[in-house]
Amino acid sequence: MSDTSKPGTYASPPCMAGEVDPAYFDPLVTDPAQARDVARWRKAERQRLRRLRDALSVTARQEVGRSLADHLRTVVQERFNGARGKVLSCYWPIKGEPDLRDLMAEWHSSGVRIALPIVEVKAAPLVFRRWTPETKMVRGDWNIPVPPPEAEQVTPEITLAPMIGWTAECYRLGYGGGYFDRTLAALDPRPVSIGIALSSAQIETIYPQPHDIPLDMVVTDTGLGAERNKR
Repeated sequence: MSDTSKPGTYASPPCMAGEVDPAYFDPLVTDPAQARDVARWRKAERQRLRRLRDALSVTARQEVGRSLADHLRTVVQERFNGARGKVLSCYWPIKGEPDLRDLMAEWHSSGVRIALPIVEVKAAPLVFRRWTPETKMVRGDWNIPVPPPEAEQVTPEITLAPMIGWTAECYRLGYGGGYFDRTLAALDPRPVSIGIALSSAQIETIYPQPHDIPLDMVVTDTGLGAERNKR
């Protein structure tokens, strides 16, 4: 792994570039052929795992979301005192991702400062805007609802990251854009990072590359799936 403590080093492609161009490779990797092989493998694995997720019935998807929210609530309460007074970055669900919006509203009511990630500049770290249940959302990149530009910009102390796949070492298989990795590399101090995933989406490895940053823990619909460092 490279030294991720150095801010401003962004090695990942624009969001979803791995899906758009399977031949994409990271020029910072010493073996371009290996990087191309990994990119092709990840593309195929994303497609496989997304098909499995998309095959869930509406009822099953709702049950997964409820179970995941229950486990995540417990983790945040036990590890971070419910995150009261802290900035906690969540996400707006897309493409069958677990829907945590009810939990976001619950946390807001209990004194947690909820934020959502925003792409303001392509191939750059994300920024975070404050969200409340009363926020009038606007359409951001890829038509994802986001808080408007006038919303308060904040820095998360805890951040959630939806995962297509995950490993026991807390590596994340995302959509291939690298936004989350470069954001973690840029934030100082780095927030606690929690991956959100289906338990059935665990894989043996993502074949980590120099730009891949392991998360601190993974929470699934069956509980705490993995934890990198005890806190």
